[in-house]
Amino acid sequence: MEMNEPLNSIAFQIGSLPVHWYGIILGTAVLAGLLLSIRESKKHGMSSDVFLDLVLFGVPAGVIGGRIYYVLFEWEFYVNNPGQIFAIWNGGLAIHGALIAAVITAIIFCKKRNLPFWRVADIAAPQIILAQAIGRWGNFMNQEAHGGPVDRGFLENLQLPEFIINQMYIYNSNPGGGLQPGYYYHQPTFLYESLWNLLGFFVLVGLRKLNLRLGELFFSYVIWYSAGRFFIEGLRTDSLMLTDSLRVAQVISLVLIGIAVTAIIVRRKKGQTELYYNPNYVPAVSGSEQATTQAKKPKKKKKSGKK
Repeated sequence: MEMNEPLNSIAFQIGSLPVHWYGIILGTAVLAGLLLSIRESKKHGMSSDVFLDLVLFGVPAGVIGGRIYYVLFEWEFYVNNPGQIFAIWNGGLAIHGALIAAVITAIIFCKKRNLPFWRVADIAAPQIILAQAIGRWGNFMNQEAHGGPVDRGFLENLQLPEFIINQMYIYNSNPGGGLQPGYYYHQPTFLYESLWNLLGFFVLVGLRKLNLRLGELFFSYVIWYSAGRFFIEGLRTDSLMLTDSLRVAQVISLVLIGIAVTAIIVRRKKGQTELYYNPNYVPAVSGSEQATTQAKKPKKKKKSGKK
């Protein structure tokens, strides 16, 4: 069967500046998450500016954190190729590093704005996993985050469209199993994770209706994502490794599941009873919002002593 050229990772150019599909897809993922978070936050009486401002701080922090995490675990390569450290358009953003940086940023942000972190985290949780589902298609365009070699029939049996099958035909310098370096079809693990995350989005939206205790929707996200990542990571060929047989993402996933489950149990034992949808919750008002609120308050007229 005649092979087509793989999809171009560059969408278009502005002068001499190439605009990569990887960046466009990640931007789309962030925008979708932002719009849905703003919509949900209004149900909690929050200003639409909360998540807009949080994204302005959280996204850069996530990109930096994800890149630092990836570079540290691939230091042997980057120490000899320092010019590649900032080439994020070629991929290489570790989601666990991005999440750690984004969560730290969100905690600081909420503290400064006098907002409840767990409520903000619960509102954002479904949108985070949706953004991850969309973002995996950036890996698809870069022909990364794939699994080991398979034959074409394996991919056809998955009923995949031709453009995905064709994009999974990738050069492999170390295929293993007695195979020589060359072009092989690979398992579309990016697609497995994208579909798992998309399903997770609908599961988390459904859990909202159960009105879990505050913080438990975010912990449910951690458990769902980590469980899927643990199994899918075992199929990948480009994993960050702690040892020759120990994958970083699998270890981190197990640790995060343990932390999330423990946190739910401990917080319930300590009497955490506030619900995700709390009719008595009144969002804190601070900064410019406080000034605006005060300006709108009508002044009380002084009572005259005359009758």
